[in-house]
Amino acid sequence: MPELPEVETVMRGLRARLEGRRIVRAAINRPDLRWPFPEGLAARLTGAEVLGFRRRAKYILMRLSGGDSVLIHLGMSGRMNLSIGIPNAAITHEHMSIEVDDGWRMGFVDPRRFGSVDLVKTAEEDQHRLLAGMGPEPLDDAFSAAALNAALKGKRTPIKAALLDQRLVCGLGNIYVCEALFRSRISPVRLASTVVGARAARLVPAIKATLTEAIAAGGSSLRDYVQPDGELGYFQHAWKVYGREGEKCEVCPGEPGCTGIRRIVQSGRSTFYCGRVQR
Repeated sequence: MPELPEVETVMRGLRARLEGRRIVRAAINRPDLRWPFPEGLAARLTGAEVLGFRRRAKYILMRLSGGDSVLIHLGMSGRMNLSIGIPNAAITHEHMSIEVDDGWRMGFVDPRRFGSVDLVKTAEEDQHRLLAGMGPEPLDDAFSAAALNAALKGKRTPIKAALLDQRLVCGLGNIYVCEALFRSRISPVRLASTVVGARAARLVPAIKATLTEAIAAGGSSLRDYVQPDGELGYFQHAWKVYGREGEKCEVCPGEPGCTGIRRIVQSGRSTFYCGRVQR
């Protein structure tokens, strides 16, 4: 599933081509994805101006004139295709499309149909059922060592699981939590309530740096994910631990006690880490 850097990359691609443009044509090609499309969505989109975009966690919000925002979640296999003009033939698994007044076209392709689209009043975006109760954005100033200390107080779950809790900090996913924990030298199995003080002070900048670098690289290309222009992200080439089970740790290769990158399963998800470096 695309994580925060991938969703941010997609959002920026859409902004570059669609912001400030008027939607001249919209089409919905099936009644539902994960949930039904809003009734009359194509008619409500047609004629609206795209005022701007916002990302909240792993969701994209396309803000329209008239006070509505289109809430988009890519799901497991969803992607946005940007192109000029109407295609000559139907695009497989394209369930929604819009065309704007300068000829650019956006198509939402989702083979597995775990994505979703909804409408919400722009002024009430954060009250939408999918966004309400989320924690701070990890790249915002509100996500600080002090805030993390407070959020982890008394938590009896492993720090890896705590960071995936969208109520604590939103938008973090499995790949980037593994990478940030390695950078900060914190074990994923460490009790969350013990990640305070110096550890929290290391972890927060590690999270921010990992996400910032991943966004600059266009995200990580896994299975279905591509950028809106069709290019692949390449941050996966910078992974230190994720997907590297059995490989040498770059921090302590060959040193006594280093057994290389390990893989364990936590809450049904693979966790990768170096047991010697991360404590």
